[in-house]
Amino acid sequence: MTRSNAREIAVHLIFALGFGSQSDQELLDSELTRERFQELAEDMPLYAQYPNEKQEQYIRKLVSGVFFHGPELDDYISRYAVGWSFARIPRMAAAIMRTAMYEMLYMPDIPNAAAINEAVELTKRYESPEVVSFVNGILGSFVRAECGDDSPKPDKGESEETDEAPEA
Repeated sequence: MTRSNAREIAVHLIFALGFGSQSDQELLDSELTRERFQELAEDMPLYAQYPNEKQEQYIRKLVSGVFFHGPELDDYISRYAVGWSFARIPRMAAAIMRTAMYEMLYMPDIPNAAAINEAVELTKRYESPEVVSFVNGILGSFVRAECGDDSPKPDKGESEETDEAPEA
């Protein structure tokens, strides 16, 4: 499983948090199991492989971090969503932006450019081109204003797709 796949699974779980009264730990305990992955793999190839220990830690850190920092992340989204009310933002796009913002703010080992690029690619899978542009614009404005956009860019030889080596 790649880090991109682990991130997408985390986004699915973050999205699910918006539809119930479960805590992050309750959701993780019920959804992040081999049995649940086997059930989901029938309809979604993303779940065909269960995450290794490092990938599972990464998923848990993202889901719990976004859950804990949700109001802060939503405030950032609202602040940079010029011309859009938060209620108008598709829930999947909001989950993707929360994930990317959390990575940029609280996971310094993930370059800001990688967090944004991954968010845009994920958004392309789930939303219209208008929403993809919107997400890209919000995250670009956010990183310039809140993060100083001074993070190192990934080397051309370095790939986020191989999560076997990089730390999560």
